[in-house]
Amino acid sequence: MPRSLPDTVLIEWPQSLSQPAPDTERALDRAADLLRHGGLVAIPTETVYGLAADALNATAIEKIFRAKQRPATNPLIVHVVDVGMAQSLAAEWPAAAAAITAELWPGPVTVVVPRGTSVPDTVTAGGATVALRCPQHRLTRRLIEKLGRPLAAPSANRSEAVSPTTAHHVLESLGNRIDLILNGGSCDCGIESTVVDCTQVPARILRPGPISRQILEEVLGRGMVMECDRLSRRVGLQAARAPGQHARHYAPQTPLELSPCAADRVACLLRSGKRIGWLTTQTNSANARLLAQSRELVIVPMPEEPVLFARQLYATLHAIDQRGLDAIVVDAVPDTEAWQAVRDRLLRAATPAPAIATGES
Repeated sequence: MPRSLPDTVLIEWPQSLSQPAPDTERALDRAADLLRHGGLVAIPTETVYGLAADALNATAIEKIFRAKQRPATNPLIVHVVDVGMAQSLAAEWPAAAAAITAELWPGPVTVVVPRGTSVPDTVTAGGATVALRCPQHRLTRRLIEKLGRPLAAPSANRSEAVSPTTAHHVLESLGNRIDLILNGGSCDCGIESTVVDCTQVPARILRPGPISRQILEEVLGRGMVMECDRLSRRVGLQAARAPGQHARHYAPQTPLELSPCAADRVACLLRSGKRIGWLTTQTNSANARLLAQSRELVIVPMPEEPVLFARQLYATLHAIDQRGLDAIVVDAVPDTEAWQAVRDRLLRAATPAPAIATGES
């Protein structure tokens, strides 16, 4: 018998209340019980929705990889309730990790530290380090408190696809592969956390995110943070040190491309008979107004401010991907620190899927 779709349960905790409502507490108790018994629960965070399992239960972790069809070489981020829980999962606690977590937790930054013996191999892809984060979303922290154990929680979507920022996105992507969805509303940041390797000096950003290098240097000191490498081209055969390192990631089903001359590229594609979605900050330009007359073009206005662009990006890609278009064109964003996280996501989304071998010569 096929499994039924998971329940989607609304959870709320207004800032004006010191405690969640009884219905929310019951939903969190239900989620904790499922997790305690090896289940999979989609949870809201301030970044994106995560697919959570007990991080110390190797069998439950394997379910995450199967549900997402995720390569075993791609490690998971472990979510904790506080620094004490994080330290219990680490073999060492480097000075950079101590400083970052003291100043920026709870929040959208992940520290990579030497792995403790209690962390299963499946969580770290067999590596010697573990990625740890304390989410800002207080209902998710309350869930971890109720469980009394850390949660491994990659994004709650199929591997390489656009990350979910609403409960509906989770249901569309994973359907009956999971046991429960906790609906905490739309995610505030809209993109994944910054990941910082704290095992080296200076610390290195492995994945850009909401916490910028400038903020990290304010915490660690000038010159104590290295930029992340340019877009890596991992082939998936070697274990990554942190998630989000594979060349193709965050990608809609509709082919996506970045263009420094997007209006010209859109015009060219329209002339060839293609149906196009165009994400642009230049909706008031003469070219955009002219192209907007085409019935084969969907123009989506995007914010000119990088934080707002990031918050809107995944939800926009989810929506435009439902239109049955031939291609999505996105204005090339500036190659500056403020836009680094958005640019990283778009470059990976624009990376073509590898060709499938047919066995023919």
